[in-house]
Amino acid sequence: MSELFVRTLREDPADAEVPSHRWLVRAGYIRRVAPGIYSWLPLGLKVLHKVEQIVREEMDAMGAQEVRFPALLPREPYEATDRWTEYGPNLLRLQDRKGVDMLLGPTHEEMFTLMVKDLYSSYKDLPLSLYQIQTKYRDEARPRAGLLRGREFVMKDSYSFDVDDAGLQEAYDRHRVAYQRIFDRLGLEYVIVSATSGAMGGSASEEFLAVADIGEDTFVRSPGGYAANVEAVKRPLAPEQDASDAPAAHVEDTPDSPTIETLVALSNERFARADRPWTAADTLKNVLFMLKHPDGTRTPVAIGLPGDREVDGKRLEAAVEPAEVEGFGDADFEAWPQLAKGYIGPGSQNGGSLGLDADGKGVRYLTDPAVVPGTRWITGANAPGQHVYDLVCGRDFTSDGVLDVAEIREGDPAPDGSGPLTLARGIEMGHIFQLGRKYAEALGLKVLDPNGKLVTVTMGSYGVGVSRAVAAVAEATCDDKGLAWPRNLAPYDVHVVATGKDAAALEFATELARQLDEAGISVLLDDRKASPGVKFADAEILGMPNSIVVGRTLADGVVEVRDRASGEKTEVGVDVVANHVIHLVRG
Repeated sequence: MSELFVRTLREDPADAEVPSHRWLVRAGYIRRVAPGIYSWLPLGLKVLHKVEQIVREEMDAMGAQEVRFPALLPREPYEATDRWTEYGPNLLRLQDRKGVDMLLGPTHEEMFTLMVKDLYSSYKDLPLSLYQIQTKYRDEARPRAGLLRGREFVMKDSYSFDVDDAGLQEAYDRHRVAYQRIFDRLGLEYVIVSATSGAMGGSASEEFLAVADIGEDTFVRSPGGYAANVEAVKRPLAPEQDASDAPAAHVEDTPDSPTIETLVALSNERFARADRPWTAADTLKNVLFMLKHPDGTRTPVAIGLPGDREVDGKRLEAAVEPAEVEGFGDADFEAWPQLAKGYIGPGSQNGGSLGLDADGKGVRYLTDPAVVPGTRWITGANAPGQHVYDLVCGRDFTSDGVLDVAEIREGDPAPDGSGPLTLARGIEMGHIFQLGRKYAEALGLKVLDPNGKLVTVTMGSYGVGVSRAVAAVAEATCDDKGLAWPRNLAPYDVHVVATGKDAAALEFATELARQLDEAGISVLLDDRKASPGVKFADAEILGMPNSIVVGRTLADGVVEVRDRASGEKTEVGVDVVANHVIHLVRG
């Protein structure tokens, strides 16, 4: 410890939002350089390398081969796949001294595709799986939580290349099993959920989420085994209803009712139903957004959904990607004057304005899966202080399509009928994609099949957040005293703490450390001239699996062995402590 490049901190860093971030900084594992960018110190780097080794061993075991690409990449391949534009502001772009456009790689599908195209030309060369463990770059708008959401991070990305879809499925399944082995070895509680493909594209994808309350991803699962990221939940259309006896739609004066709450209260006061009170679920809420496309153009969109639900921002972002979602501001209302703020509706009534009709001024109207033919609604009449009652979908209005972006709630039915959904949060640790032929077609990756015909190669893409795994494990194992590493990831197996002013304690601790080192046990020896309290506090913050306290009990022929995770303390004789610790470490 007197030589180790480390400095523990007694105060939390000002920007620390989650425990893993707080303790990794306080324990001297990482140091902040800029928002979302961190340096790795010796202890942190040891943990990172151990995670890398687990990933490398499992990838090698499944038959993948390791390569390494540069992080600085040319523009042209990403332009060929449209991702130079589609990645939007998340892509870190730069120019070299000649003014040539470059980027810092966020992921490497294009480069792997071109490498295989350069070297392979026959079905006999396939199947093939390649991987790398490398630093990636994404210009996150809101980097947070230390290593969990950074602008620079270490990722393992691998890619499979096959002649046909059956081969792709086999490669996907092999990666899936390898990922289960990786996360089992990391000791993480995780779930595998259906996910959206986003800017990656492809036909199918799944995420591996470490269950954690501080996770940014919300997922759902059912008793029958359904599991999905909320962005990937696809609710079925509600059954159509018979509205043959519905009265004609009628406009009513509803002053001072621009919100769902005020509308429901006024409706129950002035237009009471005979069978039951009006509820928010009887109202059709129409929410406006602007979509900013990668080319910079902006288009309006309106979403009609039951008034008892809110639009889920992450589900909406996933549904419209690569476009970005922006609010509908005052200037936008001025540009579309037929939209009466607070009283927006999906059609004309009594010769009124077109509102959100498809042939209005370019406002696309999409509806929730609950809005189906025969359903009756209260909604805006496109005039201040007025609403329409008994507006029937299919009879009085239609939409331009379905957009399923409403919030998912605890207890909602699973889309596959497997029971009620429960919600939880998780940290995305891995993502696997069946890319198909998107990148191979864009970049011309073809091989000759057994009949001598050129066929486009089909691909898979598979990522693991390596640096994120360090934070995820720290998050799952730390406590209110500091880090508490599992043995297979800890920087050292044992932390030997020499306490007191007696020279005999340091001598014994040094000799014990030497014996353990010769036995292949990695040891951190606290030989500093510091108080016992400081040494004990540092041992808890640093989080080695076991510590050995050599101090006042040495005169009685015993030392104290502590288990960091359980807090258990055991007195062990000095003549057997080395073997005792070796047994602990080796199991």
